[in-house]
Amino acid sequence: MDELDALLDALAREPDVGGAGLRAWDAADRYLLDYAAGEFPDALAGEVAVVDDTHGALTLSALALGAARVRVHQDSVVGERALARNAEVTGAAGWAPHPLAAVVTPATSLVLLRMPRSLDRLDAVARAVARAAGPEVVVLAGGRVKHMTPTQNEVLATAFDRIDVGHARAKSRIIVAREPRAVEAAEPRRASVDGVEVVAVPGVFAGASLDIGTRALLATFDALPDADRAVDLACGTGIVAVELARRLPRARVLACDVSAIAVQSAALTAAANGVAVETRQDDGLSGEADASAELVVLNPPFHAGAAVTTEIAHRLFADAARVLRPGGELRVVWNSHLGYRPVLERLVGPTRQLARGPKFTVTASIRR
Repeated sequence: MDELDALLDALAREPDVGGAGLRAWDAADRYLLDYAAGEFPDALAGEVAVVDDTHGALTLSALALGAARVRVHQDSVVGERALARNAEVTGAAGWAPHPLAAVVTPATSLVLLRMPRSLDRLDAVARAVARAAGPEVVVLAGGRVKHMTPTQNEVLATAFDRIDVGHARAKSRIIVAREPRAVEAAEPRRASVDGVEVVAVPGVFAGASLDIGTRALLATFDALPDADRAVDLACGTGIVAVELARRLPRARVLACDVSAIAVQSAALTAAANGVAVETRQDDGLSGEADASAELVVLNPPFHAGAAVTTEIAHRLFADAARVLRPGGELRVVWNSHLGYRPVLERLVGPTRQLARGPKFTVTASIRR
């Protein structure tokens, strides 16, 4: 495995956030690869499908271990870009991206899956795989033990007749699913939330509900600045984008998110509410021109995978500052203990507090 070690060590996280202790692979990735090579070498040598590879470790290592070809689905555009960069650096070929519904074919012999935390996302993936795969497919779902529960086994059992749980190694565990069942595809969840019809693709943050941070943000929408261009950054299901479109009827509203399922949800939510919202999957606002918007609204994430980090929020603040016109506003909700106000003052401009509760603070920063 010396060559595999060298390959993994050569992988970078870019354009994902960095930071101490963060690398482009973890013990669960390595366990999946070792387990596949040791227990299912014939399946590994055929057509392999990889779902939600974070930075390319599973995809590129499967090719290095002899996979004939690798089909890849990643929900995160950051993951897609990291894989592409790492493939270029390592000179790897033989892989191709696909939507979830098409990532597995009847010829797929092995599926490597990073276990999602969301049970809805796991159910959607399991159903998509079972519907498309041949009868001999082997699914290896791996993750860190601290994020795994017996309920995940039950979810996989809705789509596969045989579920085997492997021993833990390096605080990671693998579940083996075989014998796919005839199942229906997972459908979006729908709910009416505070006057908004929410359509949530399985796995999107908060599902068909309103998280308390976004609720605190929306409570400040009685006073919004006029805008020709308004952006719901890290849009999730698009509830904020719908409210922006309703309250600023002449504004061109953009909902963007790093997650494909979030962007899909936002588009469905906007359509369900009869409002015009542009949607885009993007890493921050890389697709937006400098000084092109008067308003950006943001409920920033604070996780990079399993790691808690403020670097994502800081990057989004800086991106919003670039896109805002002078005098434009960045409205943000954040966990009060994170103390973002000095950062917002530095990256964007003068910042005032609009609301503060036991957990969340909402601020408005004016672009210098």
